Amino acid sequence: MSAVAVAEQLQRELGLHGITADVNDGYGLAVVSAWRGMVVWTNGDLFWWCSGWNDRRDRPVYAWHSTADPKRAARRIAVRYGDLRASALKRGPRPMSGFPGEMRFRTGDHA
Repeated sequence: MSAVAVAEQLQRELGLHGITADVNDGYGLAVVSAWRGMVVWTNGDLFWWCSGWNDRRDRPVYAWHSTADPKRAARRIAVRYGDLRASALKRGPRPMSGFPGEMRFRTGDHA
């Protein structure tokens, strides 16, 4: 199946978990965007998403799942989505950045 087809399949499965997501594609990949920090990529064979942060290595940690089982992938992604939503509610509203999509860098990061 194409990357877009499996992304749309995941989008439908996430909908069954009450998660609204957008699908975008290009360059042979597709992206399912569900929440700030909850983006799932696919190449048609695998789904992968950021599942946390490794403080020791100062980099993200990724989880992956085969596209052959989108129902289970959606369950795993729904758990991460719930964690992100709960964390956002604890922090409260975030101030607006300079412009939509602005990415802030930590000290030492380069654009």
